[in-house]
Amino acid sequence: MAVRDLNAAAMGNMQNLVDDYSVATAVLDSAGGTMGYEWQNTRWTQYLGYYKTIPELGSTIDTKAMWTAGKGYKADVKTKKLLDDFRGWGKDTFNAIMENCVRMYNIGGDAFCEIIREKTIFNTIRTWAGLVKKGKPVNLKPLDPGRMKIVVNKAGMILRYEYNNGSATPTTYAPEDIFHLAWNRLGDEIHGISIIQKIENIILMRNEAMSDMKTVFHRYVKPLWIWSLDTDDATKIAAFQAKADAIINTGNNIYVPKGAVEAERVSVPQYSTLDPLPWIENLTSYFYQATNIPDVILGSAKQTTEASAKILYLAFQQSIEKNQLFLEENLRAQLGLEVNFEFPASIEADLIKDTKKDGAVNIDKKETQVNLRGNK
Repeated sequence: MAVRDLNAAAMGNMQNLVDDYSVATAVLDSAGGTMGYEWQNTRWTQYLGYYKTIPELGSTIDTKAMWTAGKGYKADVKTKKLLDDFRGWGKDTFNAIMENCVRMYNIGGDAFCEIIREKTIFNTIRTWAGLVKKGKPVNLKPLDPGRMKIVVNKAGMILRYEYNNGSATPTTYAPEDIFHLAWNRLGDEIHGISIIQKIENIILMRNEAMSDMKTVFHRYVKPLWIWSLDTDDATKIAAFQAKADAIINTGNNIYVPKGAVEAERVSVPQYSTLDPLPWIENLTSYFYQATNIPDVILGSAKQTTEASAKILYLAFQQSIEKNQLFLEENLRAQLGLEVNFEFPASIEADLIKDTKKDGAVNIDKKETQVNLRGNK
C-alpha cells in the first residue's frame, strides 16, 4: 500500500527551467593597433532581403525616404541649375538619388555614391599645400553598399574605399571621390548602424506568428483527419491513403463499406489555446514604436484620437527633420552644396492655434498651478 504521508513530499527544482534573458556584449568597430582597419557590411544581403520581403519594413523605410526628400528642396539658382543635371545612373534626378540614399542607410547603415566631377586640369595637378584640387561635382552615382569596403588608418581616418565590382582587383576610390552617409554612427566606429539590426527579433517574431496563423486557417479549410482502417495490409492502406488524399484535394465524395473505415476530424477548439492575434497586434505596435514611424502616418488611425495623432505626427516630424538635416550637412561638407529640403506638412502652427483656442478651461490644473508659481 502506498504511503500517503505529506511529510514524504519532496521539492523539485525549476530554477533553471527557463533561462534568464540576457544581452550579449558588444564592442565598437574601431581602428586600433599598429595597422589600419577595414570594414565591409557582410549582412547587407540579409538586411536587403528583409527590406524586399517584409512589407511593413519596406513601407516604413520607403516612408522615411519619401518624407525626407519627396517634396524637393530649396537652393540658390546656381546650385539648383547644377543639381538639375544630376542623373545618377542615367535616368535619376537629384531627389531620386537622395531618396535612394535614405533607403540605403536605413537598410544597411551606410549609403555610398561615386562623386562624378567636372573634368579640369586641376583634377590631376597637386597644389602647393599637397592637396588635389577637384572640379565641381556634376553627378552622384549610387553604389551597392554590400560591395563597398571602408579602409582607415590606425588613427581611424579614412584612407580609401575599395569597391568590389566583380573583377579580380577592386576599384579604389579616394575619400573625396565617395559621397558617404554613415547613419547613426556611434563613437569612433567607421560605419553607420542599420535600423534593422535593432528590430530583427520583432520582425521574426511577428512573421512567425503570422505564419502560424496561416497554417491554422489552412487547417480550417482543409482539416486533418484520423482514418481508422479495418485492415493492417500495407498495400490496402496505401491504396486507401491515395484515394482519401485525392478526394480531399478535389472536394469529391468517398464511399466505403460500412464499418471498414472510421474518420475523425482533428481540430483545435476556439479559446483552447493562446489567441495569437493580440500578440501579433502588440508586435506590430512595438515595431512602429521601434522604427519611430507612427502607424497613423501609414494610413492606420485605429484607436487614435485627434489629439494623440497630432502628438505622434509632431514626434515623427522631428525624426524626418533629423534625416533632412543629416543630408543637408553632408551635402555641404562633402560636396560644398547648400541645399534645404522641404518638410511635406508641418502642424506646429496648428498645435499652437489649438492651444490658444482651448484657453484656460481645458488646461491641466497642475500645469496652471506651475505657471502661476512661475509668474510670481
